[in-house]
Amino acid sequence: MLRRHILILTAFFTLISPGAFAREDSRLATGWRFLRADPAGAEAAAFDDSAWTAVTIPHSWGWEEAQTGHKDYHRGPAWYRLHLDTGKVEAGKRYFLRFEAASQVADVYLNGKLLGEHRGGFGTFAYEITGKLAKTGDNILAVRVDNALQQDIAPLDGDFSVYGGLYRPVHLIVTEAEDFAITDHGSPGVAWLQTSVSLTNAVLDVNTEISNGTKKKQAVSWIARLIDDAGQTVASATDSVPLAPSCIEPHTLRLTLANPHLWNGRKDPYLYRAVVDLVDSNGVAVLDSVEKQVGLRFYHVDPDKGFFLNGEPYHLHGVNRHQDRPVEGWAITEADMEQDVGFLKEIGATVLRCCHYEHNDYLYTLCDRAGILVWAEIPQVNTILDTQAFENTSTEQLRDLIRQNINHASIFAWSLFNEIGNGHTDDPHRELQDLYQIAHGEDPTRPVIAATSTGKWPAMNKIPDLLGWNIYPGWYSEWGQTRDFSPMVEAKRHTSRYGGICISEYGAGANINQHEENPVQPKTTGPWHPEEWQCIVHEEAWKVFKTRPYVWGTFMWNMFDFVVADRHEGSQIARNDKGLVTYDRKVRKDAFFFYKANWTTDPMVHINSSRFTERTNSVTNVKVYANVKTVSLSINGVSQGNCDNDGNDVFVWKNVPLALGANHVEASIDANGQTVKDSCDWTRK
Repeated sequence: MLRRHILILTAFFTLISPGAFAREDSRLATGWRFLRADPAGAEAAAFDDSAWTAVTIPHSWGWEEAQTGHKDYHRGPAWYRLHLDTGKVEAGKRYFLRFEAASQVADVYLNGKLLGEHRGGFGTFAYEITGKLAKTGDNILAVRVDNALQQDIAPLDGDFSVYGGLYRPVHLIVTEAEDFAITDHGSPGVAWLQTSVSLTNAVLDVNTEISNGTKKKQAVSWIARLIDDAGQTVASATDSVPLAPSCIEPHTLRLTLANPHLWNGRKDPYLYRAVVDLVDSNGVAVLDSVEKQVGLRFYHVDPDKGFFLNGEPYHLHGVNRHQDRPVEGWAITEADMEQDVGFLKEIGATVLRCCHYEHNDYLYTLCDRAGILVWAEIPQVNTILDTQAFENTSTEQLRDLIRQNINHASIFAWSLFNEIGNGHTDDPHRELQDLYQIAHGEDPTRPVIAATSTGKWPAMNKIPDLLGWNIYPGWYSEWGQTRDFSPMVEAKRHTSRYGGICISEYGAGANINQHEENPVQPKTTGPWHPEEWQCIVHEEAWKVFKTRPYVWGTFMWNMFDFVVADRHEGSQIARNDKGLVTYDRKVRKDAFFFYKANWTTDPMVHINSSRFTERTNSVTNVKVYANVKTVSLSINGVSQGNCDNDGNDVFVWKNVPLALGANHVEASIDANGQTVKDSCDWTRK
C-alpha cells in the first residue's frame, strides 16, 4: 500500500498550487491590559479595564521583588485583558488561540465565557474559538494567571524563583476547516519519529493528528516530504484518508532515505526541511501545512566507553541553564536566547541541560541549528506528592514536553526528576514508574533520564534509562573537598540502570568583585565567594571527569548566575552565583575561560584574576588558561619566561615579582602562524 502512495506522489506535486498554505499565525503582542490583583468579574466583556497597566506579551511578574531579595515576591493571581479584533469571521475557517506558556494556572475567557483551564507553568496549550467569536470580529480575551504554589503542580520546591505571567508569546491561528490538530497538547500536530537511523539508511515514521472541523465526512490526502538544503525532495510518501465528521484522527506514513546526511552535533548540525501538507480531495489546494527542521542521528551510551553519536565517540560536556533575565524575569526575547546559545558555542559546549522545566521552543530550535545536544525535563524538583491529582498534572506536563518538542534533533533524553528526596517527599516510586512508561509510549526513540543527589532510594535511581548525579565537592560542606571528586565519582559508577553515569551538576559560586590569593574553601552561605576558588573547583573537577570514559557527560552548574529570592551570599542579594557568566550576561568569569581552553581549538589565552587590580604582596602567582602547549608571560615588558601546559590547559608562574605602582601583565601564545595575547593591569600598593 505504501509503495502505491509513493508512486502517485508526483501527480500530487503537479497539481498543488505552490505556497497555497491556508494557515495564518499572528502574534498577539500589543494592546494588552494588566492588573496584579484579582477583581471580581474581570472575565466579563463589559468590565472596565481602562485603569489597568498597558503591557506587551511576553510579560511576567514577581521578578521585580525577587531579584532584590524579597522572599515574599508576588505569588498569586493577576489578570490580562485584550480587545481582540479578528476581523469579520470567515465562514469555513477555524480560529484558535495558542499560548506558549502561562505560569502557572491559566483560566482563559473569551467574551465572558470560559474556554478552559491549563495547569502547569511551562507547556504550550491551545483552544479552538471557532463559533465563540463575535461575528463583528470585536472580542474580549481575558486571562487569569496564578503563580501561587499549588499542591498538584510541580515544582513544589526548588532553588529558583517561580514568576507569574503570560511570559511566552500568544498566537491567533486561522486555518481551513480541515487541519493538523492544534489543540493536541499544544503540539505541532505532526511528529517525525526516527524509527531507525544508520550511516546507510533512515526510516522515519510520521505521525499526524488530522482534524475535521466540519459536520460532514471529508476525503483528504496528506503528503510528507524530506527536503535537503539544495531544495531537493529526497524522501516522500502520501496517503488518502477519509475523515469522519467533527473528529481528530491519528494517521501514519513511513519514509525511507538511503545514505542520509546525518546531524552530527557541533561538527555538522545538518538539518532537513520536513514538510507535511494536507491536501483537498482534488489534490489541488493545500488545506494546511506544517514545516519543521529534522536532523537525522543515532546515538547510545556505552556504560564503559561513554556517549556515541552516529557510531563515533562523542563526549558530552556542557552546562545547565535557567531562563530568567534581569528586568525581564521569564519574559525573555528571541534575541536573549540567541545570545545565550552564542555563549554556549563560544565556550565549546556540546550539550545543554535545560533545567528544571520545559524551556522555550525557540531555544531548542537554536540548539538544533548549533548542534548542541539537549537534556529536556519536567519540573519535578525535590518533592513529589503521592496523590492522584499531582500525578495527573505531572503526566500532563510530561506529555506537553514530549509532544511539543519531539521533532527537535538536539533533544536526546526526556528527564523525569531532579533531586527527589532532597527534603521531604512522599515515596516517588509508583509515580516515576508510571511516568517512565508514558515517556516511552509517547516517544520510543529516546531514553529517559533523571538527576539525583541521594542514595536514599537506590531503586528510584534505577527507574530511568540514564542517570545523572548532582555533586558539589569543594562547595557544599556535606560533599567534602575538591579531592573528594575522584572517590565520589568512582562510588557512583554503578548506580544507574545500565551502568555509566553523567555528572548533571557540579560547581562553585563566585563574585567577580571578590578576590584572594591562595584561597581556601569558603563558607557557601557566607559573604565571601572569591572568584579564584571557583576556578580551583572546576580545574579539579574536570581533571577527574575527563579521564573517566564511563562519565559520559558533564553539565556544569550553571552557565549564568540566576535569581533565588531567599539567597544572600557572596555579598550578593538573591543570586545563585555559580554561573560562568554574570546574571546580566556582561562578564565572563575566569572559569568560563578554563572551559573555553579545554573545549575549543581556536587559539586562545586568558589571564586569571585580571579584576584583582589592587595588590599588596611583592610577589604573586600568575595563572593563565590557554589551549596550546606553551605560553609566554611578561610584566612591564620584562619576560617572565615560558610555561608549559600542565595537561589541564592551566599555566602557572610562581612567585612573580610585582613592582610598586603599575604592573602591565601580558600573556601571549604562538599558534598556526599567529600571535594571540591577553593583558591586564595590576597596581601594587
